[in-house]
Amino acid sequence: MAEVASAGAPGRLRLEGLGTPVAVLMVLAMMTLPLPPLMLDMFFSFNIALSLVVLLVTIYILRPLEFAAFPTVLLMTTLLRLALNVGSTRVVLMEGHNGPGAAGAVIEAFGSVLVGGNYAVGIVVFGIFIIINFVVVTKGAGRISEVSARFTLDALPGKQMAIDADLNAGLINQDEARTRRAEVAQEADFYGAMDGASKFVRGDAVAGILILFINLLGGMAIGVFQHDLSFSQAAQFYALLTIGDGLVAQIPALLLSTAAAIMVTRQNATQDMAGSLIRQMFHEPKALQIAGGVITVMGLVPGMPHFAFLTLGALCLGGAEVIRRRRLAQAQQVAEQKAVQAEKPREPEIRELGWDDVAQVDPVGLEVGYRLIPLVDKAQDGKLMARIKGVRKKLSQDLGFLIPSVHIRDNLDLAPNAYRITLMGVTAGEADIHVEREMAINPGQVFGELTGQATTDPAFGLPAVWIDPSQREHAQALGYTVVDASTVVATHLSQVLQTHAAELLGHEEVEQLLKQLGKSAPKLVEQLTPAALPLSTVVKVLQNLLRENVPIRDMRTIAETLIEQSTRTQEPNALTAGCRVSLSRLIVQNINGPTAELPVITLAPSLEQLLQKSLQTAGDDGSIEPGLAERLQRSLQDAGQRQEMNGQPAVLLTAPGLRATLARFARFVSPGMHVLSYQEIPDNKQVKIVATVG
Repeated sequence: MAEVASAGAPGRLRLEGLGTPVAVLMVLAMMTLPLPPLMLDMFFSFNIALSLVVLLVTIYILRPLEFAAFPTVLLMTTLLRLALNVGSTRVVLMEGHNGPGAAGAVIEAFGSVLVGGNYAVGIVVFGIFIIINFVVVTKGAGRISEVSARFTLDALPGKQMAIDADLNAGLINQDEARTRRAEVAQEADFYGAMDGASKFVRGDAVAGILILFINLLGGMAIGVFQHDLSFSQAAQFYALLTIGDGLVAQIPALLLSTAAAIMVTRQNATQDMAGSLIRQMFHEPKALQIAGGVITVMGLVPGMPHFAFLTLGALCLGGAEVIRRRRLAQAQQVAEQKAVQAEKPREPEIRELGWDDVAQVDPVGLEVGYRLIPLVDKAQDGKLMARIKGVRKKLSQDLGFLIPSVHIRDNLDLAPNAYRITLMGVTAGEADIHVEREMAINPGQVFGELTGQATTDPAFGLPAVWIDPSQREHAQALGYTVVDASTVVATHLSQVLQTHAAELLGHEEVEQLLKQLGKSAPKLVEQLTPAALPLSTVVKVLQNLLRENVPIRDMRTIAETLIEQSTRTQEPNALTAGCRVSLSRLIVQNINGPTAELPVITLAPSLEQLLQKSLQTAGDDGSIEPGLAERLQRSLQDAGQRQEMNGQPAVLLTAPGLRATLARFARFVSPGMHVLSYQEIPDNKQVKIVATVG
């Protein structure tokens, strides 16, 4: 049975894959082989039904990308309609002398019933169809599709940057980023295909006009010269057949043009088109009230059709009253819910003060003004809580210890749009944001200016502009990185936590780290503390590593190094230097990735000797002589800026005795510079000297 099933499955797949080739062959056969009138009736009816189905699908889908095959469907339906025009033209020219029924019942019905058998009226009606389809619908849809395709392609780099920014901030994972990139690429492909598909509709309208004149002139010539019909009789027969053929083709063409126009005018958002139109048009009852009043006044004017105008005016006024009462009922319901929530609880009993009444300082706090409360309120669809959780998770994984929870509260002393980030009760960052707007950040190279409120990105100090959400795609097309207010706060918080990570690591956190390490290496933890080193020294070493942007994920290597170094020294800075040598692979990888070559900046030998003498003179102070420090600051800043302009990390390579002092010095004069000693270069890395500071 398994063999039969496996053998049958490919057969079913082969049959299913024959649908499109068979359809194309049928279209070609309809163009080349004569069709009987009965077959023409069936195909014309199928064409009208197919056009109606396509139009209804474009109305009821929630997003344009749900019907991504629409450009292909538009091409196939256009080919089907043109093939039917060729087949009907052949029948009209060959059998038109026998009367209006020679080309089938459908063409006869459209030629006689719809226009009353009057070919002059039929020509006028057909002309109106052509004007509506060609001049109004097709031309407008083509222009919109061109603009949509251009702006979608221009906005593609900005959208990719926004996805990368969310991924780097920990707001989304790799799978979500991959899905969003696929949606962006699919959107660009769809609107690009729609731009080309609009040309099919335009060409079909032109073909309809030409086919009308060919059938009319050719049929009359054939009827007069080949079948000896009088000019008036030939004009009557062939004109009615031609008009019927044109109308039966133009009605489906108009339906498909309307479907294409609906597709390119819809927003790329998940929403029901009919429901959104009703909500947006009839949300405000004033519009219906004014329209009903104007129509009622027009109905009272003598000579006007009173019944029609007064009836329509009454319907508008009645509908406005229904909408007004419904909004009042909703507002009253919301007010009642707020009143129930605002009921005062019973006063608590008076009790004696205790240590629980002493407020504890929060390790990490976020204070917001009253206008920013919707960002952190889940009842108001606030997204900031989830994003802060994502920031804590990513930093905890990167740094190697659990980032404390962020205590969020409102502060009426702040400005309405302001927020403040605190560490141990001390302000570490603050800024003003706008909930109803989005921040367009200038990453360094943009192609235009935006209209909005100029500001500065609080996380990295980049110039930015607060813009309306409607300008998002335009800003992304100009090269800006656009983020909402929640992302601004989350990114600022991530930058502050990463900068002050050493301050967040205390005795409690280190004990938890050792407890986790003890599950896999209990003997190692027993030898480390308190046997080899006191816990306070271990805490100081880990804080030093975090202060120099070295993750403490590899606690096994750090513990082994501390045990080994403890026999020679108990000084935290010396122990930190030993741990850095053991973690050299991790440090260099975080700086330059897996690249085998590491570009570095070195000090001239004379300068190294001068610095060593200066430090020996300073003794335990460990500071550099002011005049020398000023000249060294300028040289390091220039070298670091050249490296950043070349897209390479700024790494200063120096002697082990100078590394700690120069690292503290570079932390203030050039924050982006990494200071390594000769001992911290792994064996698998090659050093390339790109600059020498003298």
